[in-house]
Order: sequence, then C-alpha cells, then structure tokens
Amino acid sequence: MAFGSFDNGSGRSHTVSEINMVPLIDVMLVLLVIFIITAPLLSHSIKINIPQATAQPVEQEPKIVDLAVDAGGMLFWNEQPISMDQLKERFAAEAVLDPQPDLRIRADLNTRYEILAQIMSSARQAGLKRLGFITRPGADTQATQEAAGAAAPAAAGGATGTDQVQPQAKS
Repeated sequence: MAFGSFDNGSGRSHTVSEINMVPLIDVMLVLLVIFIITAPLLSHSIKINIPQATAQPVEQEPKIVDLAVDAGGMLFWNEQPISMDQLKERFAAEAVLDPQPDLRIRADLNTRYEILAQIMSSARQAGLKRLGFITRPGADTQATQEAAGAAAPAAAGGATGTDQVQPQAKS
C-alpha cells in the first residue's frame, strides 16, 4: 500500500486512490469465526420419546360403475342395457351407499352431447359426487387409429359396439 507523506517540499501532493482492505478483511474474519461457532449448534438435536400409534389403515376400494353410451343413445350399466328412467333410479340407489361408487362414462365418438348432459345432470341430481369419463388416447395418423380400432374388440374378447372407435374422414 502506498501512503502519502507529510513532506510538502517536494511539491508532489496527490490523492491516494487505493481501497483500504484491512477493515473488509477484519469483517470477514469476524463472520468466519461466528459461523464456525454457530455451525455445530444448528445440527444439534434433542432426543425425545414420542408415543407410538398402532392403527391399521382402512382400505375401502370404491365400487366402479361403468356406464356405456353407444352412437344411437343406448345406455349400458356394467354391460347390461338400461333405459334412462331405470338409470335415474340406479343413480339414486348408488348415491346412498358409503363410499359412493365411481361413475365412469364411456361414450361413443358419435354420441350426442345432449345425451351426455342428461346423464351428468341425472347423476348430479341423485347426489353422485364421483364422475369421470373414459377415453382413448389420440393417435397421430389415420393408420394407427384404424389399427387401434381393429385391435381393441379382439383384445376385449367379444366387446360390444360401444368399444369400437370409428375413424372420421377429415374434409
């Protein structure tokens, strides 16, 4: 470090433009000592005995209701044909069960939305709370859709017409 002199006789008085690093080093050393002292205290734990609970979890698998709708609007409750009036009665009967069943709606590609809206409205009015839709993942090409549509009924082993996917021609 350069220090200025008190000698005015030389005629060269200039300002010292260097930063004094001694105070910064002192602060860093103090912080280092503080961290060295406090670091072991942060990892200290207190050993306590906590009570042990021995409860078995209740495993209730909710019943699943599969409601299929074909392109013509025919309804199938777990693969059995059903009318809209019978459907409302079944919804009311299933809504009082504990736990409520999961209602899974599987609709044909060409099913009118009006039919689906009536089904969802009937389920909600009956008090069913768990409602979902079953869909097939989309395919990128027409060939893969046709292959999936042809393979699905064969894999299902005599599946109904609601399981078949009808590819649409794009215009």
